Amino acid sequence: MEYRRLGKSGLQISALSFGSWVTFHSQIDDSIGDRLMGVAYDNGINFFDNAEIYALGESEKMMGRVLKAKKWDRTSYIVSSKAFFGWRGPNNKPNQTGLSRKHLMEACHEALQRMQLDYLDIYYCHRPDRNVPIEEVVWTMTNLIQQGKILYWGTSEWTAAEIMEAHMVARQYNLIAPVVEQRSITCSAAKSWNWSMYRYLTA
Repeated sequence: MEYRRLGKSGLQISALSFGSWVTFHSQIDDSIGDRLMGVAYDNGINFFDNAEIYALGESEKMMGRVLKAKKWDRTSYIVSSKAFFGWRGPNNKPNQTGLSRKHLMEACHEALQRMQLDYLDIYYCHRPDRNVPIEEVVWTMTNLIQQGKILYWGTSEWTAAEIMEAHMVARQYNLIAPVVEQRSITCSAAKSWNWSMYRYLTA
């Protein structure tokens, strides 16, 4: 397996990751998830990706159960989650979605509980939130890193201008900038497949 640095960080991440979108809980159960994650890990994949919105939180719970059963050394793998959409679907109330300090903090705590983890290696802002000042987002992610709840943070489906603004704010206030952008790409050869591409930020 090829490993790459996550942006300018020192984190070594496998070129391929294991994601749970669509499949976990919705299409497969714990036993199949256990087998698939085992095959991935045994072949050098060290990055397991999730999000609060996947199966409305059930995907994180399932991955957490598998990780607990596997008893792998926590230092040997990387786990990510994402916040923005909330996990309550149509029952989401104000402040249970978006990138406000309140939602990012509470969504992180909920993800850790569902996945039975002490920290997330990478925490993504799943979409930009134009209703929240970028300063609030960067401050909150920096606070989560300082509290030891996440190690790195990234963006998903943000524009280049939005990412640049986050970096400018981080420089201005001596905060921690995002190190990765996740972009969803639909393959032209198989438009029903959706692939996640991770762009490692070097700015």
